[in-house]
Amino acid sequence: MWKLEHRAYRLPFRAVVRTAHGPWGEREGFLIRLARADAEARPDVGWGEVAPLPWFGTESVAEAGAALAGLRGEARDLGDALARVPGACGATRAGLVAAWAQAMEADGHGADLPAVRSLPVAALLPAGRGALEAAGSALELGYRVFKWKVGVAAAAEELPLLDDLLGCLPSGAKLRLDANGAWDRRTAERWLAAATERPIEYVEQPVAADTRGAEDLLRGLAEDYPVTLALDESLGGAGDIDRWLAAGWRGVWVIKPALLGEPGAVLARLVAAGADLVFGSALETRVGARAGLRLAFEHAERWAASGGKARALGYGVWPLFAEARADGPATGPFVRREDVARINAEELWNVLG
Repeated sequence: MWKLEHRAYRLPFRAVVRTAHGPWGEREGFLIRLARADAEARPDVGWGEVAPLPWFGTESVAEAGAALAGLRGEARDLGDALARVPGACGATRAGLVAAWAQAMEADGHGADLPAVRSLPVAALLPAGRGALEAAGSALELGYRVFKWKVGVAAAAEELPLLDDLLGCLPSGAKLRLDANGAWDRRTAERWLAAATERPIEYVEQPVAADTRGAEDLLRGLAEDYPVTLALDESLGGAGDIDRWLAAGWRGVWVIKPALLGEPGAVLARLVAAGADLVFGSALETRVGARAGLRLAFEHAERWAASGGKARALGYGVWPLFAEARADGPATGPFVRREDVARINAEELWNVLG
């Protein structure tokens, strides 16, 4: 039998995050502490995080809290816990899976971190003209892949900044544009026409996942323009991923492990389909980041064995929280596997207590 505890958090960001969904000032969720009921004899402990994003299609924070409360503090095993959590609660299920995975590592059943020692990370640039200064600072730190939040202001205001931003970047640098689904078809076509003539790595979620006819529109844009498109908000859960796999999506898949219910199983289906993956943060704390980054390293190991090269991770978000002990590892242009292994979940747990 396992003992399950959870603690709620509401953690302000250091600065308001501006996206097409509007200003975002704090993160809400739960940390999970998992320990054997006979902890004195078997001190295995696992940590997980439940970090819902309802506008991505996950459960709400209230629904996640209710699901955790419904476990009544214990479970026989992971299967028992998942059987008592609604399938629609993808963030809750992902947190439980992560907690059990770490507990199994402590028990000696988990695999060591893979041999890939570090992975590249994309720097997250703020919306608007602030991206120019942020890009300069990131370049000094050694970043060569950048992700710019667009769709926050009108295209007439943002498009002229595109060339200014590209002009700041050295040859060989890569720029990703993330619209967070903000554009209508006409605006998306305008941006994609501009991107066609410029060195853009990919354009992420040009139209909203809940737009009428969004799937047909996204597939049409991918066929009409040579720019690589990436799905993000369209992949809010395992069911969404299965639907896009069935549709034969050949662009990039930006996956957020913290939202995917049973991320390992979802990842296996994507790998089998030869999907072009980018692992991304859901702006969770260090606890959820550890679980996501471990999956990213495991994928990179398989990818390297087949002669491939993983794309830069979307985890260049820290420092993010006003409470520094909530932040993940200081990545710089690379995140090292030893820094992932050293993430201290208990420190944040104690802060919340």
